[in-house]
Amino acid sequence: MAEKVLKAGITRKPGWLYYLDRNLNVFRAKMVRGGEKKGRDDKPELVLKSGLRRDENFLYYVDKAGDISRVKASRGGSAKKGKGKKVAAVKKKIVAVKKKVGAAKKKVAAKKKVAAKKITAVKKKVAAVKKKVGAVKKKVAAVKKKVAAVKKKVGVVKKKVAAVKKKVGAVKKKVAAVKKKVAAKKKVAHKAHAKAA
Repeated sequence: MAEKVLKAGITRKPGWLYYLDRNLNVFRAKMVRGGEKKGRDDKPELVLKSGLRRDENFLYYVDKAGDISRVKASRGGSAKKGKGKKVAAVKKKIVAVKKKVGAAKKKVAAKKKVAAKKITAVKKKVAAVKKKVGAVKKKVAAVKKKVAAVKKKVGVVKKKVAAVKKKVGAVKKKVAAVKKKVAAKKKVAHKAHAKAA
């Protein structure tokens, strides 16, 4: 329960914040609204010297009526100890969770490292295979080139063979013509011989 210590009867003005200093004197300061800036001359003003002495077991404040009141300060106690235990338990849980997260991160990092090594090895193998494929392609291209050259030579030889065959055909024709002429001459000579006989 709040206890009035001094009936000051201070009239609160809007836009001002009323508070007590260490010596329980009442001061007021101009409140700064959103977007406003505090001026250099806006210093706290002394409203009332109370002449009171502070008791460390109480909290003092200016109430709604403009009087100085106080309430008993709750320090320590079982409630606070309970809160402390709860906070400690929560902190322990947070530490445990952080440890688990750290361990999980380490595992993930180790797995990533292993995976990266495997990927690198696979990439090297793929590069080696590509190199071999490139070499095979070059060899195939060289063989194709040689085959094309051989085909060209075969074509030339075929042309030459065809030309020779043509010449042979012409010679055969000439031989056949000569044989025909010889046969005709033999026939005429035979007839002439037969008449003479």
